[in-house]
Amino acid sequence: MDVSMTLWVLTIAGLSALIAVDFFIGRKPHDVSLKEAGIWTAVWIALAGLFGLGLLVFGGGPPAGEFFAGFITEKSLSVDNLFVFVLIMAKFAVPSQYQQRVLLVGVLIALVMRALFIAAGAAIIAGFSWVFYLFGAFLIWTAWKLIVEARTDEKEEEYKENKALKWAERRFGVADRYHGTKLWIRQNGKRVMTPMLVVMLAIGTTDVLFALDSIPAIFGLTQDPYIVFTANAFALMGLRQLYFLIGGLLKKLVHLSYGLSVILGFIGVKLVLHALHESGVHVPEISIPVSLGVICAVLTVTTVTSLLASSRQTAAEETQEQEQEQEREQERGGSLAKHNADA
Repeated sequence: MDVSMTLWVLTIAGLSALIAVDFFIGRKPHDVSLKEAGIWTAVWIALAGLFGLGLLVFGGGPPAGEFFAGFITEKSLSVDNLFVFVLIMAKFAVPSQYQQRVLLVGVLIALVMRALFIAAGAAIIAGFSWVFYLFGAFLIWTAWKLIVEARTDEKEEEYKENKALKWAERRFGVADRYHGTKLWIRQNGKRVMTPMLVVMLAIGTTDVLFALDSIPAIFGLTQDPYIVFTANAFALMGLRQLYFLIGGLLKKLVHLSYGLSVILGFIGVKLVLHALHESGVHVPEISIPVSLGVICAVLTVTTVTSLLASSRQTAAEETQEQEQEQEREQERGGSLAKHNADA
């Protein structure tokens, strides 16, 4: 897709305006209700849909298909990332009314970092086509790792700070408590970071690790930097509202890791086939419509089976609690009968 510099500037300006509106709406600290989160999640998805339709009208079917496949993939991966965001919020004991501000700035940092990753990835791909082999192998390895972690239940239960964050804390110091939405304060005559800034940096820098699989994944669906960037942008910018909307449902998505592993493995195979094709080997390539269909089907099956499994687990736990309560009632009844007999 031939994208002019003017279109790039207009797109970035439009996305910046949307971010500004989002920041204006969330500028006042408050607890985000499910209704508010649901409305704005729908708004962001609708905006992504309109953008994709615009690509369809002005760019044709292939760019639009690539955008929707990339957007759905990035959105799915971002849902898995919310698990870590929950752990970060708990680690730093972020007050509920400040969480939306943390997510907004953290996601903004992540968006800038991903733009740099995308630019670097596009430059590497343009100069070295063999990098598709590396991307494909990495995604297949990541898919296998997700399956192993899911089967052994190795998900982290506590967030561990990365080296960059620890360095910043040592270098600048951290205040002992939150000071509203302030990022810096003077404490004992020294300018130090507040926990608010630390947790924002934690969200932003942690996303760099997430980009290690999400960026190769979307480059497996399209090599157009414009589509890669816009799909990532729309997937990330609705992440704040999605956090509050499905925060309580995350634990119910018990099969999400399996679904993501299938998607990443599928895209990894697609990348390897594409690399072979570029090398002159006659192998079939997987089209975007097929990719989009596989991604949507896997996510649908994963969601349905997750909710069914969670429902069965909840029912089993309730049955177990009822049985335990009945046993306690019988024990109390037996003790009372014995006491009356002794009397």
